[in-house]
Amino acid sequence: MSPVARRPRFVAGNWKMHKTAAEGGALARELVAHLGARPPCAVALCPPFTALEAVRQALDGSPIGLGAQNLHPEPRGAFTGEISGAMLAAAGCRYVIVGHSERRHGMGEDDALVARKLRAARRDGLTPIVCVGETLSERDQGLTADVLVRQIRSAYDGLAEAEARETVIAYEPVWAIGTGRVASPEQACEAHRIIRATLDRVVGAGAGANVCVQYGGSVNAENAPRLFAEPELDGALVGGASLEAASFFRIVAAAAAVV
Repeated sequence: MSPVARRPRFVAGNWKMHKTAAEGGALARELVAHLGARPPCAVALCPPFTALEAVRQALDGSPIGLGAQNLHPEPRGAFTGEISGAMLAAAGCRYVIVGHSERRHGMGEDDALVARKLRAARRDGLTPIVCVGETLSERDQGLTADVLVRQIRSAYDGLAEAEARETVIAYEPVWAIGTGRVASPEQACEAHRIIRATLDRVVGAGAGANVCVQYGGSVNAENAPRLFAEPELDGALVGGASLEAASFFRIVAAAAAVV
């Protein structure tokens, strides 16, 4: 269990396309009240762009971090409807989600674009939460390791270990996102081991042990304790269960309970 003690736990809520500015501010204030001045582990909220300012105000003075759900790889330009990392940093963001499967598969983002976005986040002082994971078809074909190795290699090739250490990886099996299906702790643990071993090969020996790797995919207050009992899981990227303060608080508490 020693790897868990070396890596702090981190739970982030991905609100996706939910919550207006007023709703987001209200939820953030409720979470601040639940978590208090000293949350039991690192916590971040990733609301839609339109709610960033309201949530930032609600989190003012709180250790809870603010994150965004996407960014454009270029710092500026004629990219209608896009947001740069510098804009997010100016809005108070510390984190940004990169390469979520809903963007990879719904918006056509490929590995090369995800790699550019990771570097754009680093350029603009943001911590990227880099999402990787296989589809159900890929898992059924025994391709999980191939997919994870490809995604990690593409994203991290050329990064120094110090740079990699300042990123977060979220393993999100596509077949478990929003479906109610959850990878078993054993499946999640094996995927995390593949991710860490690939980081060792791509970035350098020991890199895998120093990067925070979350699990995401229908995480809720009921299954979180069982998932977090696995030593390879450093936290969670939470979707639907982050939209209600009490359930998200219970997930955070579960992450911090295993030492």
